[in-house]
Amino acid sequence: MIGALTRLFRNPLPEPRWVDVVMLRQQLSAEPPLLLDVRRPDEFDGPLGHIEGARNVPLAKLAAHETEIAAARRPVVCVCLTDKRSTAAAAQLAAAGVGEVSVLRGGMKAWREAGL
Repeated sequence: MIGALTRLFRNPLPEPRWVDVVMLRQQLSAEPPLLLDVRRPDEFDGPLGHIEGARNVPLAKLAAHETEIAAARRPVVCVCLTDKRSTAAAAQLAAAGVGEVSVLRGGMKAWREAGL
């Protein structure tokens, strides 16, 4: 019980930074961030597809890649179907010490709705 309370009251993780579709498109034409798509491989290759240049690292396997993502020393934008898993991924990466991490607001649904 005490361990659970200690975890509950530790310093909370910062809120994720958000990037919208327009902002991400601008970033991709300048100095592209590391696009990290945390959906399952079947979703990444599925009907909605993925953003060109995105790297597929499913959320369940993210911990195994934290060191190499941090070593890339690039801004990271996390993407998923909506923005739920990518928000969890951003929090996990921030807790692991990865510097600049953002979440694509609305995920691939928003990206496709924008006609991209």
